[in-house]
Amino acid sequence: MLRHPTALIAPTAHLADDVAVGPYAIIEDDVVIGPGCLIRAHAQVLRGVIMGPGNTVDRGAILGGDPQSLSFDPHTPSGLRIGQGNTFREHVTVHRSTRPQGHTVIGDHNFLMAQCHVGHDSLLGDHNVIANAVLIAGHVTIGNRCFLGGSSVYHQFIRVGDLAMVQGNSAFSADLPPYCIGHETNLLAGLNTIGLRRAAIDGPARLELKRLYRAVFQHSSGPVKGAAALLSQTSSLTGRRFLDFIAHPSPKGLGTPGSR
Repeated sequence: MLRHPTALIAPTAHLADDVAVGPYAIIEDDVVIGPGCLIRAHAQVLRGVIMGPGNTVDRGAILGGDPQSLSFDPHTPSGLRIGQGNTFREHVTVHRSTRPQGHTVIGDHNFLMAQCHVGHDSLLGDHNVIANAVLIAGHVTIGNRCFLGGSSVYHQFIRVGDLAMVQGNSAFSADLPPYCIGHETNLLAGLNTIGLRRAAIDGPARLELKRLYRAVFQHSSGPVKGAAALLSQTSSLTGRRFLDFIAHPSPKGLGTPGSR
């Protein structure tokens, strides 16, 4: 049986024919769920969620809940957009946008482990692993192929670059540059060398990133100005992405190198 008789599915929800819905799941009005999705027992997919194909929403997960903002008007028409091939494990929560017609966005092939949270208006890229109990506040941008360690937390309005890796129990209230390892509170511990290899970043590009990391964070005029000065000196696309991220930080600033 694809849809359990105890599931509550609103009449205006649009589910592909092969979507499976488990016991006591709730799917609200105007939800769109693509083919091959699995909504397990007690999961909730709330109004304003648009979900692509091949996603799994595990037991007790709630997608599209109201933002945790004291000024938010629950009547605001906003939503949550989800790509394809994502896994939301037990009790994951992802909130909809605070902006009229706005969306929180989850990309493709992300793995969100049990009890993690993604806040309103955040943007999660592709192929990320978000470990248990990670807390991502509102307006956070996460790149692609990141690994966020268990119970790490992320303050609002920051960015985490591609292929970043974060130690468990860390806290970030500043930007974490791409290809870097983050730990403790806003500290960097060098490059994510293993992640770079797994992403097929070749040897010359990895060597260049090491050179740029040292040059930027040891530059006497500071990392931002140092990055801007080095932009014209590298031809590698990987190197330019690294430097461009650093040269254009959010108002929260950048993490800084620190001992492990």
